[in-house]
Amino acid sequence: MPTLRLAILLAITTGLTACGESARLQVTDGSGPSPQLPEPNKTLIPTVNIAPAVGWPDGSTPKAAQGTRVAAFADGLDHPRWLHVLPNGDVLVAETNAPEKPEDSKGIRGWVMKKVMAKAGAGVPSANRITLLRDADKDGVAETRTVFLKDLNSPFGMALVGNDLYVADTDRLLRFKYQEGATSLNGTGEPVTELPGGPLNHHWTKNVIASKDGSKLYVTVGSNSNVAENGMDKEEGRAAIWEVDPATGQHRIFASGLRNPNGLAWEPHSGQLWTAVNERDEIGSDLVPDYITSVQDGAFYGWPYSYYGQHVDVRVDPQDANLVAKAIAPDYAVGPHTASLGLAFAEAGALPAPFDQGAFIGQHGSWNRKPHSGYKVLFVPFNSEGKPAGKPVDLLTGFLNEDGKAMGRPVGVVTDQRGGVLVADDVGNVVWRVSRAQ
Repeated sequence: MPTLRLAILLAITTGLTACGESARLQVTDGSGPSPQLPEPNKTLIPTVNIAPAVGWPDGSTPKAAQGTRVAAFADGLDHPRWLHVLPNGDVLVAETNAPEKPEDSKGIRGWVMKKVMAKAGAGVPSANRITLLRDADKDGVAETRTVFLKDLNSPFGMALVGNDLYVADTDRLLRFKYQEGATSLNGTGEPVTELPGGPLNHHWTKNVIASKDGSKLYVTVGSNSNVAENGMDKEEGRAAIWEVDPATGQHRIFASGLRNPNGLAWEPHSGQLWTAVNERDEIGSDLVPDYITSVQDGAFYGWPYSYYGQHVDVRVDPQDANLVAKAIAPDYAVGPHTASLGLAFAEAGALPAPFDQGAFIGQHGSWNRKPHSGYKVLFVPFNSEGKPAGKPVDLLTGFLNEDGKAMGRPVGVVTDQRGGVLVADDVGNVVWRVSRAQ
């Protein structure tokens, strides 16, 4: 049986683009405040449906929603994944990818996943830098770019507090001194606190956001596995959002049970912290929906023991009934296996309705669902009380071609303070800008 299993998995990674079961529900059925959650459908061979990365043909762009338009803000980048806009309008882009993590590639499953990620465009070496893009004439295209920081270690999140720029490398949080208008920074940065990394480091991306007064930082730390198959001893401090005191580096777990939180943003009406979370894989194309949720201090969101409240994942052994009883359901599902990463709230008056009040979500796209899901920038309308209100709407689509290949994959999303929404595309190597149609 091991030889047969290996042969099947080899076929998947070298020839086939789809294997396993197929979805019985629509992506919309797994979206909204009360998503449908069918029975798990665990198969001997997990569903593998890769959209091979091919890049954009010359002159091609994604498709923008009615009333908006899209154009390249900057192209020719090296795997751009995350964005941060400085007060003067300069845009920082983390050109980055996974670090070396030899323990995560061990065994048949690790080997196969490495092949899957490479086919999906995630196998390139990390540039390990942050690049500054400047649109001095404010025409929606960056005229200049400079290497802002280099020799980092798989950098991801960035946050500016006063003259302190915080960068979340994969294994530590760093602080750099910044002066407005600077096009590059020197030095290796001052360590603020160590972050879980190491040779396993399954979910390597670490994001950071500052509280409104700058007194606290919030850092995302994804799990070290799909569903704790490496043991809970490998999950210490993970699947969580940390609250960090930047003055001392001391930290505490602010919220836990979040399999892979990435996007962080403050909802403008309620002032509540929200996050975008990737849920677990390998129990069918219809499970489990990714989600966005408000983040409650001290709350537990289920991982790995359960999902969407008390829906127990029987693959996890031993279970923890006490934690399952405490698990709370997230606020809003955004479809199964969409790989929802980026999160940003709309700038009032920038884009036309319905994109003027709510959340933008960068959906990197599925590998564990047939047919594909994600590969778009989604918008979830919110009401004036800071709560989701209505069905999700597509802002940016067309990342897959007619053959099911990925011309691009959206990741980080941010508003640019000039009426636009910027989207990092790590397969197309572009930062797209969506603005109001003239």
